[in-house]
Amino acid sequence: MFKGVGTALITPFDKDFNVDYATLRRICRQQVEGGVDAIVVLGTTGESPVFSIDERKKIIETVIEEVKGKAEIIVGTGTNDTRKVVELNKIAEELKADAVLIVNPYYNKGTQESLIEHYKYISERTPLPIVLYNVPSRTAMNVLPETVVKIAESCKNVVAVKEACSNISQIANLIAIKPENMAIYSGNDNETLPIMALGAAGVISVFSNAYPKELKKLTDAVLQNDFVRARGLNKKYISMMNALFVETSPIPVKYVMNKLGLCENILRLPLVPATAKAEKRLDEEMKKLSA
Repeated sequence: MFKGVGTALITPFDKDFNVDYATLRRICRQQVEGGVDAIVVLGTTGESPVFSIDERKKIIETVIEEVKGKAEIIVGTGTNDTRKVVELNKIAEELKADAVLIVNPYYNKGTQESLIEHYKYISERTPLPIVLYNVPSRTAMNVLPETVVKIAESCKNVVAVKEACSNISQIANLIAIKPENMAIYSGNDNETLPIMALGAAGVISVFSNAYPKELKKLTDAVLQNDFVRARGLNKKYISMMNALFVETSPIPVKYVMNKLGLCENILRLPLVPATAKAEKRLDEEMKKLSA
């Protein structure tokens, strides 16, 4: 799996709320030019719940065609229906994705034991590497470090975890007890530096949609053990990283990308564009970064 920056890619829409594939291609080129190491397609940042199967296929095809092996392609396939995850994985397999990102089951939730069975069932039915995604703020379920280890023992193609529990102690424990060949990625931009300092391989990022080169500098500094430089870059970027979550992601980052001329500021319901209050804060942060 990659080291450095994986962008949790937005999905651009046109003014009729259709997927804007030409803009999607431009954003992919911008990401490659920015030096990102992976692109995560159809994650939460990509508004994954609102697409038909045909749209999913075309989005994945478009990204893979445009990136052409210049970055790893990881496809978000997680849902709260185990069998549906298997079906979505088959699409990723057919289109030659490099890996799949599978979020914890949400709403029906389950238990730590049921998580092991969930991932075991899925793992046995795909050859693709699997990245677990722990994000309790969205799923109302936390995967404990001991559970991750049990999943890894049962599922040989579970190779990484995107960790967004926002509990540094828990993540430190996970890094201490995980299998040596399992990669950990920060799932929150503002925790990239401390989690990588603990030994994580990188970040799966919202911030890098708008600022790929900037985040790549930060992860490169950490991977080179240049923590003086990394702390300086973190200090510069962290305020914008926080602002990008002032409202539900990807609402803020789409506003910023629109201001940067990268896409329309359009989301599909149930999401709506940023409020005036959020826009004001984001404008302020953009000015600071451009200064």
